[in-house]
Amino acid sequence: MPPVTVISSTEIPQPYRSLLVHESDMTRTLEEHAGDRVILRPLSTFVSGASYFRRVLLVREKSGRPLAMGAIRVRLDVFTTRVRAQILAGDIPLGRILREGGFAYTSTVKALLAVEPTPDMMGIFWMPQSKTLYGRRSEMFRGKTKFADIVEVLPPVSRARK
Repeated sequence: MPPVTVISSTEIPQPYRSLLVHESDMTRTLEEHAGDRVILRPLSTFVSGASYFRRVLLVREKSGRPLAMGAIRVRLDVFTTRVRAQILAGDIPLGRILREGGFAYTSTVKALLAVEPTPDMMGIFWMPQSKTLYGRRSEMFRGKTKFADIVEVLPPVSRARK
């Protein structure tokens, strides 16, 4: 685990702030920022009881360049068999699965994070030197039922690449 500090939104520089401080799903936000479709690269996955856990990279479809690293716990029992199968297949970002499946949900940011990257993170994010990264911890709900806990960390970010 990298060293992580909970921070306020005012401590997050742009463009990180616009990418993290919102109640939308990260897939759509990253696609708009990058001007490219986002695809999923699973790093590790496992199922425990009714929960599915995965650590992933969200990457630009055209270049494979990382746009975010995420860790998620998803309750599978709240989904239809079809949606559950899509989640377990591990090749489509959760936000796109939910949007395209017409699954009504809300996403709530619980904490904003400053992250000091580990050497592994630096390699995954193509970082030649260490610098503070930013991320968020959020929860997803369908009505009052929480079905996901998510942590997302962005690599070094510059302006939009449209």
